[in-house]
Amino acid sequence: MIKQELRSHFKQKRIDLSPVELERKSEMICNSLFSKFQLSGKTISLFLPIEGQKEINTYTILEKGISLDVKIALPKTSPDSANLKHILYESQAQLTLNAYGIPEPKEGIVIKPNQFDFVLVPLLAIDKSGYRIGYGKGYYDRFLKKCAPNCIFIGLHLFEEFSEIEDLNKYDIPLNYCITPTQIIHFDK
Repeated sequence: MIKQELRSHFKQKRIDLSPVELERKSEMICNSLFSKFQLSGKTISLFLPIEGQKEINTYTILEKGISLDVKIALPKTSPDSANLKHILYESQAQLTLNAYGIPEPKEGIVIKPNQFDFVLVPLLAIDKSGYRIGYGKGYYDRFLKKCAPNCIFIGLHLFEEFSEIEDLNKYDIPLNYCITPTQIIHFDK
């Protein structure tokens, strides 16, 4: 399928999830993340969910990360340039909803792309080679390109389904891992 068809398909699958299913899947992904990866003392990029889109609840990752001394930075969109800037999470008081309905920090300490050890990446669909589909604005592909070569990119996927993406392009950046509710997939590069 092409990206637009996959976006529609997975948006509908999310809509069909009950709140209980969404929370259960989110918790399973969070538990897998912390059991597989040593995040304590590391710097990670974490997205917060667009609740109206039924994205994975990453607040559980935020809370657990803070308790383990993980340095967490949240993306802040810049619609004019379609770039992401990351700001160190210090408190809930920093957050405001942007035009897309994404909770993001208003201000704070900026973390540069090359300072991240891990980037947790939102996605709607993913293929068996680690290429993902987001909402189509290209924010994450531009950001991932600027990260250090040893930074680990981890997609968080609510479903076990891997798709064939017919219209990949040269700007698409593959992930290193994908965590679903029941498995962790490592993509060979």
